[in-house]
Amino acid sequence: MAAAAKLVLLLTLVTWAMIAAPYMTATVAESAITCGQVVGSLIPCIDYLQNGGDVPSACCNGVRSLNDAAETTDDRQKACSCLKSTANTYPKAKESFAAALPDACGVDIHIPYKISRDIDCKSYRVKKHAKEGTGATEVIRRRCHV
Repeated sequence: MAAAAKLVLLLTLVTWAMIAAPYMTATVAESAITCGQVVGSLIPCIDYLQNGGDVPSACCNGVRSLNDAAETTDDRQKACSCLKSTANTYPKAKESFAAALPDACGVDIHIPYKISRDIDCKSYRVKKHAKEGTGATEVIRRRCHV
């Protein structure tokens, strides 16, 4: 049973490592997200990550929840590192399924590069700028060569 739980956790992390890694915000703040929260959000995605097929609605809810929760650069990098670490422990999770997950769930994560287990979680940032005249916040992502 413990092995099955670890596999589920890994697959979840693989998916999010590939999804969340590029979501680095450019603000410096203390991380509020934990690895447990990251994994917990994506546990419903495990079967999909291993086998493909239809993405469960609970999985998409977890992807949206994690995307919304990881607001700062530190949060995004921590989520990415957690997922990457777990993903590399469980090779059965398929990168192609993880890469397809955001689109399958209708979550726009604006990833300017290929999702993979080799992603550098520290190399991307997200800057937030107020839109002129609207008061709304626009998220602009750019690659940083740190």
